[in-house]
Amino acid sequence: MTAERTAPADPACTAGLPGAAHGGPVSHAVSRIARLHRMTAGRLLRGLGLYPGQEFVMMHLWDHGAVRQSELIKAVDLDPSTVTKMLQRLEQAGHVRRRPDPDDRRAVLVEATDESCGLHDAVRDAWSDLEDHTLAGLGTGERDELIRLLAKVEANLCKDGGDCRTP
Repeated sequence: MTAERTAPADPACTAGLPGAAHGGPVSHAVSRIARLHRMTAGRLLRGLGLYPGQEFVMMHLWDHGAVRQSELIKAVDLDPSTVTKMLQRLEQAGHVRRRPDPDDRRAVLVEATDESCGLHDAVRDAWSDLEDHTLAGLGTGERDELIRLLAKVEANLCKDGGDCRTP
């Protein structure tokens, strides 16, 4: 263990932490922030008729065009049954179309519909609102430093997980 991990925690920094989290106040904070961020994103997306996570499917399709469903599952890193359910809902809403792959009739191609173009702008605006809400009160330098620090944290986690994708 490193000295940082074994040193007694500053009571001001760990007040209100569950006892078991005292050894990892940063990890506890990251978990709470991630949950709150996702909840806020969910509220914004609900107004667009989307469930949380569906925006990532749509972002991938808008950026990459028609892709095999198996490739989409890997790209969004979700359980295949979850992606299938998302696609069913998105298809019912008119945002995606699924069809057999002409090169391999066993595979399914998924693509964003022309009707989803308006949704593209709305998702971009929702993510912009989420960014503004999340970073309210932080100056440009603080935002840049936060991005730099989060990139280091992500790199650390990628080393352990070994399954990281570049944005």
